[in-house]
Amino acid sequence: MKLALGTAQFGLVYGIANQIGKVRRDEVARILNCASGYDIDMLDTAITYGESECQLGYSGVKDWKIVTKLPAIPNSCEDINAWVQEEIASSLLKLNVGELYGVLLHSSDQLCGKKGIELYKALQALKDKGETKKIGISIYSPSELDILIPQYRFDLIQAPFNLIDRRLQTSGWLERLKYLDIEIHTRSTFLQGLLLMPLADIPMKFTNWNDIWNKWHNWLNNSSIKSIDACLAYPLSFSEIDRVIVGVESENQLQQIISSAQKTTLNDFPDICSVDENLINPRRWATL
Repeated sequence: MKLALGTAQFGLVYGIANQIGKVRRDEVARILNCASGYDIDMLDTAITYGESECQLGYSGVKDWKIVTKLPAIPNSCEDINAWVQEEIASSLLKLNVGELYGVLLHSSDQLCGKKGIELYKALQALKDKGETKKIGISIYSPSELDILIPQYRFDLIQAPFNLIDRRLQTSGWLERLKYLDIEIHTRSTFLQGLLLMPLADIPMKFTNWNDIWNKWHNWLNNSSIKSIDACLAYPLSFSEIDRVIVGVESENQLQQIISSAQKTTLNDFPDICSVDENLINPRRWATL
């Protein structure tokens, strides 16, 4: 299946719509078992996702394709290669696996700094040692690709992409990445749950975009379409996208997502896209 399972909720209280907090260990096991039953074989995690890697390792994920992400290099770091090796060795130990499918940088801008080439070589060394099959970056904006793609060769790019944030496609980078034979994973499918919330439940801090919310919910009502169906159908409709990452808090949520993903593809979507960083970049929400 084209879906990949995001695991931030396994280690953190994550997402503006989160209702249960961090997922319990027994529920993690049920989620993984359910996912594997529907041929979902990829997990997306990160070193900064709290206990996520440990939770996965405890549940047993040796048969999964796992992508993890390195945090920003500490300012005190003197040997980047040694630091990268230590971080990934720790991840492999926590996950209880011998290799990873992918290692991404959470802070791709560090490749633009003085030690960018050294950092990239450290990632390549992981491939050479057989500790990961692919290396790449997790981005927040396609503009990051304008700077980095001409300088470095990546195997895998992860980017936000949903009905509101369509920049990966409108910028032309979706097609360009596929032309360059770079694997594409998209996240923020539900914009951390905002797109799934009833209109009355959307937090007050997002009232500046009431026109978008009203248009979205009017379209859903007039089309008799569930929000989860439309949110999933949109990224799944692009052949260039290899994996659509979804995060869940329970087995029941995963069952709903799988059911929606298996439905007939939609051909029409509402025009609710925006390039306003205060809306489409969750890192900005704390300041609203």
